[in-house]
Amino acid sequence: MKLHTLTKAITLATLLSTGSLSAYAADIPLTEVVEANQVITKVISVDAANREVVLEGAEGKPVHIQLSEKAKDLGNLKAGDKVQLDVIRSVGTFLDTDIDKSLPGSVERVGEMRATENNPNPGGTAYRQVKVQLKITAIDLAKNQVTLQNPAGVKKTVTVEKPELQAKLKDLKVDQSVVVVYTDVLKVTTAH
Repeated sequence: MKLHTLTKAITLATLLSTGSLSAYAADIPLTEVVEANQVITKVISVDAANREVVLEGAEGKPVHIQLSEKAKDLGNLKAGDKVQLDVIRSVGTFLDTDIDKSLPGSVERVGEMRATENNPNPGGTAYRQVKVQLKITAIDLAKNQVTLQNPAGVKKTVTVEKPELQAKLKDLKVDQSVVVVYTDVLKVTTAH
């Protein structure tokens, strides 16, 4: 499964499992942005006892990385090993058509998938996803602006610049929710 597909699957699973969806409300996708980056580097040194790995950074400069106790099999990682880091970030924005008088909220999910015990190369995949429900408190069609309230009660007015989204502003109602789902996936692969 490609990481891009994995990110979309995690986002979809979260949206389908949340209590904000009901039988009579529809979620309308507004935007989706996915960015992917890949870095291939090599290990300069490993201090397994202190859980510190030094990787070769830009222009050969050392980059020190302090790992948590969740990092396993560091004894299998050696200087000269290749490390590939794949990072995917996505932001999906959805309009919840149900008019809800409740306060905005947020949910965070994290998870990880590790290599099997038989794999001599440390690595794995971790993800973090934050779903934030923002409440629409004002709509100004003339200025193409929407005022949103976050879970802390802070309001922010945003200007909608994309014509395809401006066309959807007329369908918005005060007290509807805009759900924003942020997903980060990090996959680390190593090879001797």
